Amino acid sequence: MTAIEIADPIQLDVALESLPQSPAVFLLWPREGEPYLSKTALLRRRLMRLLKEREKPSRLLNLRGTAVRIEYQLTGSALESSVVLFEQARQHFPDRYLELLKLRMPPYVKIVLNNEFPRSHITTHLARAAGLYFGPFRSRVSAERFESQFLDLFQMRRCQEDLVPSPQHPGCIYGEMAMCLRPCQQVVGPAEYGHEVARVTEFLRSDGRSLLEAVAHSRDRLSEEMMFEEAARQHKRVEKIQEVLKLRDELARDVDRLNGVAITRSLAPSAVEMWFVRDGWWQEPRRFAFEVREGKTVSLDHRLRETFAAVIEAGNTAPRRKPMVRERQEYLALLARWYYSSWREGEWLAFDSFDDPPYRKLVNAVSRVAR
Repeated sequence: MTAIEIADPIQLDVALESLPQSPAVFLLWPREGEPYLSKTALLRRRLMRLLKEREKPSRLLNLRGTAVRIEYQLTGSALESSVVLFEQARQHFPDRYLELLKLRMPPYVKIVLNNEFPRSHITTHLARAAGLYFGPFRSRVSAERFESQFLDLFQMRRCQEDLVPSPQHPGCIYGEMAMCLRPCQQVVGPAEYGHEVARVTEFLRSDGRSLLEAVAHSRDRLSEEMMFEEAARQHKRVEKIQEVLKLRDELARDVDRLNGVAITRSLAPSAVEMWFVRDGWWQEPRRFAFEVREGKTVSLDHRLRETFAAVIEAGNTAPRRKPMVRERQEYLALLARWYYSSWREGEWLAFDSFDDPPYRKLVNAVSRVAR
């Protein structure tokens, strides 16, 4: 953060006039008490509103008589402003920074695996307990819609109770409709039910490919054997799976396999900022500059490969600290807020693995943002 000490009103006015008219995150420190923290698209204009002397009384906030120091950090994009604001708020307001930023945790579909008879539910919290988290979703409504529709493809239970299986258990409507294996009534045991749960988790981890490919293969085989009625039923099931997959929000993945990069503008000329997410963990951002070596522009593909190698090496050597689960949740909330917002700028490119990223798509995305 760049700091400006305010000794007298004249010095303050000179300092305000010299500030850049750029996006920034800033702190105004009073003589006593907590600082005023905010972000702005136009730093000089915003600080003049807060610190300029006014001839007439006004109901607008004015901190001219109390501020003794200005701290600011210029930013190149809305995402960078959000990240810097979050980090400053966490540093200076550790007890209430989430409330101050109005940062809501996005919803996830969780498969609860630390249960003899696993089930799914919607949650906004990531935890270390055994479970698969699929998200983040745009809203709870979209998460619930996806959960309801994808469960129709399987026979996993939908009840939320802690089961005590018994032949006398009343069961539910899903069991009567053959949409549940009815472990509550001891129709199946833990092993057979666990096999169905494994199919569910593999469906989510593979973004639906495991079930879609199996059903499509079955359809094609039945068609070759001229069992056309059964092949038509399997084709209808393929269409149903495709409709369910369309209900996923764009960021929604198995969190442990959420890989991608946000590409945004940079303060530096001839550069972009790259914000990496690897296996659902926020990585240190990288500035990607368009270099010229020996009078020749370096290939973007070559530079991207170097950048990804550096990110992989840093991620492999960085220690996993205990508090990182909470940090992971909060940084993913920042990513979801940016991605699902109306003010999003830049591009997000998701991919399956850092071992084989789509370099051609990355080159095109970097070029578009740089332009």
